[in-house]
Amino acid sequence: MLFNDQIMDRKDVINIEDRGYQFGDGIYEVIGVYDGKPLLLDDHLERLVRSAEQVQLSLPSSVEDLKSKLDQLVSINELEEGIIYMQVSRGASPRWHEFPDAAVAPVTIAYTRAEERMTDIEDQGATAVLTEDIRWLRCDIKTLNLLPNVLAKQKAVENGSIEAILHRGETVTEASASNVFIVKNGELYTHPADNYILNGITRKKILQLCKKLNITVNEETYTVTELLDADEVFVTATKLDVVPILKVDQHTIGSGVPGETTKRIVEEFRSLYKQDVKSI
Repeated sequence: MLFNDQIMDRKDVINIEDRGYQFGDGIYEVIGVYDGKPLLLDDHLERLVRSAEQVQLSLPSSVEDLKSKLDQLVSINELEEGIIYMQVSRGASPRWHEFPDAAVAPVTIAYTRAEERMTDIEDQGATAVLTEDIRWLRCDIKTLNLLPNVLAKQKAVENGSIEAILHRGETVTEASASNVFIVKNGELYTHPADNYILNGITRKKILQLCKKLNITVNEETYTVTELLDADEVFVTATKLDVVPILKVDQHTIGSGVPGETTKRIVEEFRSLYKQDVKSI
């Protein structure tokens, strides 16, 4: 694993007074690895920098150094398919809520984990549940504070579903660990990238692909009723990629099978990562 600036075995690296451990005072990224190469690594590190700025956290290494170390981590672990998990906390100091003094250094940790591609679920589709969005109002920052997401995902798992779709009142925001899209009359709708959602790296790529496919995209809010009445629904996330949602709670979406617009996007995204991986 990567601990600060060293590649080392995973042991004895967490201080009990690390602010990430005690306060969730830190940020993170999850990067997909395909055929031995991190996908869209520059985009992920750009978002890491933004998250750091938003929580007044100084990254201990340059982006180029982080990129080099993460590539090295993948190589050392001989990872072909999976993820890199990376987080930066504000460091270890006596437990007071205010920031520690400037002498306390941030702590960087990263590791890899093997995961298979979810092509079967992409082709066959999955189900989701609805749950109220109880998160804070800065969901655009990728912080370690994920307990509401954990509770939502657990509800999905307990109901045999892949995701929990979140809503604030009647407005659909995103899902516990992914972004949500609906298709109506051939047009795509997704919540705008404001403070209520995390602007997913896969989400951003999907929007670009839709331009290539001549699919109209509407970045605007929509309601739970409009979600349930959609012709198609799908979710996107790193390594989850693009998954059609066939049923939400007990309500069947459209015809109950992956829709044509979603299937076009799935195929285009697969072509994209194959091309991108070869060029990295």
